[in-house]
Amino acid sequence: MNRPHRTQRLCALAAATVTAVGAATTILAMSGPAAADSPAPLIGAEKSTVIDNSYIVVMKGKGADAKANAADARALAKKKGGSVKYAYDKAITGFSATLDADALDALRNDPDVDYVEANQVVKTSGDQANPTWGLNRIDQRNLPLNSNYHYDYTGSGVKAYILDTGIRSGHADFGGRVTSGYTAIGSSTEDENGHGTHVAGTVGGSTYGVAKGVTLVPVRVLDAAGSGTTAGVIAGVNWVTSNHTSGPAVANMSLGGGVSTTLDSAVSSSIADGVTYAVAAGNDSGANACNGSPSRVAAALTVGSTTNSDARSSFSNIGSCLDLFAPGSSITSAWHTSNTATNTISGTSMATPHVAGVAALYLQANPSASASSVASAIVSNATTGVVTSPGTGSPNRLLYSLWSGGTDPTDPPPTGNLLANPGFESGATGWSTSSGVIDNSTDAPARSGSYKAWLNGYGSTRTDTLSQSVTLPATGKTLSFYLRVISSETTTTTAYDKLTVKIGSTTLATYSNLNETSSYTLKSFSLGAYAGSTVTLTFTGTEDSSLGTSFLIDDTSIA
Repeated sequence: MNRPHRTQRLCALAAATVTAVGAATTILAMSGPAAADSPAPLIGAEKSTVIDNSYIVVMKGKGADAKANAADARALAKKKGGSVKYAYDKAITGFSATLDADALDALRNDPDVDYVEANQVVKTSGDQANPTWGLNRIDQRNLPLNSNYHYDYTGSGVKAYILDTGIRSGHADFGGRVTSGYTAIGSSTEDENGHGTHVAGTVGGSTYGVAKGVTLVPVRVLDAAGSGTTAGVIAGVNWVTSNHTSGPAVANMSLGGGVSTTLDSAVSSSIADGVTYAVAAGNDSGANACNGSPSRVAAALTVGSTTNSDARSSFSNIGSCLDLFAPGSSITSAWHTSNTATNTISGTSMATPHVAGVAALYLQANPSASASSVASAIVSNATTGVVTSPGTGSPNRLLYSLWSGGTDPTDPPPTGNLLANPGFESGATGWSTSSGVIDNSTDAPARSGSYKAWLNGYGSTRTDTLSQSVTLPATGKTLSFYLRVISSETTTTTAYDKLTVKIGSTTLATYSNLNETSSYTLKSFSLGAYAGSTVTLTFTGTEDSSLGTSFLIDDTSIA
């Protein structure tokens, strides 16, 4: 995108108004049981897991009298507009109901009611003893491993599309959760290679899987030799996009090849349609993942591999197109040769389904979450600073599978942010910038608010800078920011226009016209090596003499 010279704009500050709303409770006079001396206790209403207007009413006493009193109380609840869902007469005497404030007060003042408890969400949780080391690793922040995999969700209600060599549908580890799918190879989705069955086992096997209740959908795009065509893979992506309808869905692509604009476009469109994609970074021993497809798709979760010591696997690709790492060396899972067969293999293909499985867990808890919010949540929730030698430009983030709650951790504003004016809503306050970098034009909108930093995009030789100095605490912090790249360059091989990100004199990452994205994507880097130091964060954009590239930055954070 080329843009004309822009004059300095004044920043308008928005004032936030917070309104406190108080609710008054009224006890109504009514016919029926005599009012109690004091209302029955209401317990559990302060908990974060309560269901609005849903309560469990427990009667005093036991036996026939208590049952009769419960029937009267249910009638009272209905008279006051409540809706009774369950009646209890054995383990306890009482009922559950949806009640507004008036109905709740009436029941609490019934002298036969012992207490009322707020209804809460109950979720599946479990622990698997002696799991594979990959499962063992993702549910804990740090080593050593504790020989246990804990999960709060199973992925139930979520479809996981496995674009691979097919799935051995009768394998015991899948428990009948493999549904009909699609094949671009022959006439069957059954696996003749093993790779797809292994991947599916890591996503959703009952023994080897992250999401033990997910529905597995085979999308066969690779043959018995593990080979396919770009056209066939695109056909699989196209089928996934049309099949997933409106339900929560994740897709795993433990495959890749040379750069394909069409494949990248298909995957990006499928993500925009609501499917979360986890894609392998590739196994070219430290090559740049930005040089392959679909690993360079910005909106996908691109996954590198680690060993059981948290070192980057020697075969794993690296670079700024990675979003995070996951266990990928010596992973045991289901195999295709029998319904009980297993195999232990390595690759970013093995790391990626760990991420797809965690996406399924998140989607069970947040079934209406967009694909972009799922990806952001997984990246933000990852453990920072533990991967040894992640590689130049790679984020030091390792997959973490547990959530503190059912909300996207990227939605709330960051707390403890050390950067001043991190979203640029106060103009250039706190930042040193080139002229015109802080911008509120709408032809390239901010990620949030009105302002963002817009470096370059003029289509002429130019250097733009954006910097801020900050003192880091002894505990270390993580740098994160959202980046969008818009380019008029047509090359798919040459980086003519570049953005470098530095802490002091150290380059953390370099992006270019080759990293064009359709939306803002989260970038994160551990600053543990700079703990206790005062450092300068610098973004520098350079542009050649023609065909502009815009680097848009928003929502920065050191926290």
